[in-house]
Amino acid sequence: MIEILVVYYSRNGSTAELARHVCRGVETIAGAVAKLRTVPPVSAQSEGAAKPVPQSGAAYATLDDLRSCNGLILGSPTRFGNMAAPLKYFLDGTSTLWVSGALVGKPAAVFTSTQTIHGGQETTLVSMLLPLMHHGMFLVGIPYTERALNETCGGGTPYGASHVAATETSTALTADEKVLAQTLGRRVAELAVRLTPAARSE
Repeated sequence: MIEILVVYYSRNGSTAELARHVCRGVETIAGAVAKLRTVPPVSAQSEGAAKPVPQSGAAYATLDDLRSCNGLILGSPTRFGNMAAPLKYFLDGTSTLWVSGALVGKPAAVFTSTQTIHGGQETTLVSMLLPLMHHGMFLVGIPYTERALNETCGGGTPYGASHVAATETSTALTADEKVLAQTLGRRVAELAVRLTPAARSE
C-alpha cells in the first residue's frame, strides 16, 4: 500500500477536521492509505516536555513516520501569518532526514485554518511549504480546474486547502472546503502512486 502521512496541529478542532477530510481524499485512490498523526503542544516553559502519547485523537508523529511514508500532507492553524509553533518545532527536528535525503522526491501538500478570511491563510501555507522544499519534496497544490476553488465563499487556495472558522468554536467546514480538502488528499495520493515503482508494477 502507498502510505500518505497527514500530520497536523489543531487547538480548537478546525484543522483536525480538515485533516480528516484530507484523509478521506487520500483513500479514494486505489492502493493508497492515509496515516493520521498530530504533534504535541509546546511552550517556552515546556519545550519538548510533552507526554509521549496524547490523551485522545491521533497519535504523535515520529521521524520514522516521515521516513516510511510515500507522501506527506501538513496542516496548521495560522499564527500571525505563520504555522503554529508545535508544527514548526516538529519540522525543526527533521534535520537527520534532510541529511539523509529521506524525503527527497516524495509528494507533499499543506492545509490551514484561520478565524477570518484575511487571517493569513496563504502566508501560513507558504511557511509550511518552505521546509518541504528544503527536503526536496514535490509540492502539490489545487488547480483552478477544480470547480470548488472558483466557487468557494470560505476557505480554499491554490497553495492548499483551508477553512475559515469565523469563531473560535466553529469547526464546521463548508461543502466547498470539504471538497477541496479531499481534492488535496486525492492529488497527493495520485502522485505518490505514480512515483512509487512498486505501485506502478501492480
